[in-house]
Amino acid sequence: MAENNVLPFPYEFKQLNPEEQELVEKNFPYLPSSYVRVGPKGYILTKPYINEAANIYNMPLRSTDVFVATYQRSGTTWTQELVWLIANDLNYEKAAEIPLAQRYPFLDLFMFYVQDENEKYVKNVEATEPNFDKEKFSQLFNVLKMPVTPQLAAVPLTETRFIKTHLPMSLLPPTILDTAKVVYVARDPRDVAVSCYHHSRLFRILGSLVSFKDFWNIFLKDLYTLTPFFEHVKEAWQKRHNPNMLFLFYEELSQDLPAVIRRVADFLGKQINEEQISHLCEHLNFKNFKNNKSVNYEDRRDVGLLASDETFMRKGKAGGWRDHFDEVMTQQAERWMEENLLDTDLRFPQL
Repeated sequence: MAENNVLPFPYEFKQLNPEEQELVEKNFPYLPSSYVRVGPKGYILTKPYINEAANIYNMPLRSTDVFVATYQRSGTTWTQELVWLIANDLNYEKAAEIPLAQRYPFLDLFMFYVQDENEKYVKNVEATEPNFDKEKFSQLFNVLKMPVTPQLAAVPLTETRFIKTHLPMSLLPPTILDTAKVVYVARDPRDVAVSCYHHSRLFRILGSLVSFKDFWNIFLKDLYTLTPFFEHVKEAWQKRHNPNMLFLFYEELSQDLPAVIRRVADFLGKQINEEQISHLCEHLNFKNFKNNKSVNYEDRRDVGLLASDETFMRKGKAGGWRDHFDEVMTQQAERWMEENLLDTDLRFPQL
């Protein structure tokens, strides 16, 4: 994008109020960075995002770009592999050779790693992980903290850029659907909350005494990364009829994967036959997927980045929230969902 076309970032950044800050510090004592609210919807992001927000908003796009966008823990990894394989003519050999994280630069990953606040995180890991390798972690940390926009700009024009993001549509380039393709995946927020809880435990940002019920109350108050959840999903839902947007539900992938594969192939302009669909379904079967070294992020365990009692891939099922919610939480969730869906025809598939 030429300099004279650079747009000012249109949204303000606001600090959390004292009560919110106290809740965050109590429940997320090892969060690598402090939260800020962004824009009129008050999206929760970490402070490093502030310095990169305009660069992302003005990121030059290409007609060959393919984004996989989600609110986190909504089937992102599953969808990334599905999309990449269809776009690359089912090249399973190459997919096995190149980790998914390398095939899909993660646009907003940098904001979770901050040099000045790294030490408290390292001390927590050292105290809980006997095999923690501080030197290896530092090397990985120095890579993860780097903004991704320069890396994307350096990709040759002859190559398709596959990009992962958890940012809502309003924080991405405003012309994104005029140029690039976006596959957005939404998931029942109760399952998302459960998965986010375990994900926070996996990366050790929770205090040791935080229960799921405590986490759920934080999630409800829009004090977890990239909440408010419903605003995130509704932004994409409103754009679902754009020919460059494919809106999927996690529950659809779970219930009828062959149908989703056909939709993705059609969206990407690819032909796929029934035998190929069957093979791809087997590849994406959760048991196989969880053991796939190219996608399960287990390579980061040897540096002590992952807690020993959690995995990046958990159960891969829809409706698992019922195992974590008591009656009070279930009623809370029903009221919360009903209130947030009043102004939209968005409805999550019922199982």
